[in-house]
Amino acid sequence: MTGYFGAYAVVGLILLIGAVFVTVALSANRLLRPHAPTPEKLLTYECGVDPVGEGWAHTHIRYYVYAYLYVIFAVDAVFLFPWATVFALPGFGVTTLVEMFVFIGFLAVGLLYAWKKGVLTWV
Repeated sequence: MTGYFGAYAVVGLILLIGAVFVTVALSANRLLRPHAPTPEKLLTYECGVDPVGEGWAHTHIRYYVYAYLYVIFAVDAVFLFPWATVFALPGFGVTTLVEMFVFIGFLAVGLLYAWKKGVLTWV
């Protein structure tokens, strides 16, 4: 398998083998497993306690807001680490410093906006 399409043929063959493997494994599981559903087996199981009441519960939006803010700042930390490693290399000094201050400025404006809207107050 040489030439331009040789690499694509190898990738296609690996994908085909993977799809056949998954299909055979799932089919064997379906054929060999014991299947005897009873009403007790079909009940919802939650930590050994029988479910009582409805499954719907109200959650306050502030939990989601804090989780969302955490994700935003965690992703921003991912961008800060490579910048810190590149900053020390020659030729990246002032440009990367200005770009990072602009980036951190956008984050600060977003945090200030959330604080002014009262999103960060825990009531």
